[in-house]
Amino acid sequence: MPIVFTRRTITAALTMAPLLATARAQAAAPEIHVTKDPGCDCCNGWVDHLRQAGFSVRVTNSADLAALKRRLGIPEQLASCHTADVGGLVIEGHVPADAIRRFLAEKPPGAKGIAVPGMPIGAPGMEVAGASPETYDVHVFGDFGQRPFARYQGAKEIRR
Repeated sequence: MPIVFTRRTITAALTMAPLLATARAQAAAPEIHVTKDPGCDCCNGWVDHLRQAGFSVRVTNSADLAALKRRLGIPEQLASCHTADVGGLVIEGHVPADAIRRFLAEKPPGAKGIAVPGMPIGAPGMEVAGASPETYDVHVFGDFGQRPFARYQGAKEIRR
């Protein structure tokens, strides 16, 4: 028996496709546990960025992030306003979601995490209306020290 495509079946398929794609992306992305200062709006913006990219995010508010950063071995020069953990790896600062996905896929030997130091304008969560996004590096750090992992302008990667 041949398959008959009606306007109704095509409309139903087109309606379901984005929902299925979102469900698949969320199932593939591990949960990220973010620890942030309770009053930080840019941290909330970064969490929204992660959720829009399909990550499941759990948030803990803490007034003492410095102790967490020390315990996780985040170099002082790479520190930012929030810290996250995903599968035992550290994500420090306003790291774009696609850099996190790449880092989790590659898992460089000896790496403890990746970081965007400071709070660059235009990084996810740091968007400022009317301001040009800054160019910044995402660093990987671990047993080997630290080195550049990727370069971004705003949320867009700049290929080297």
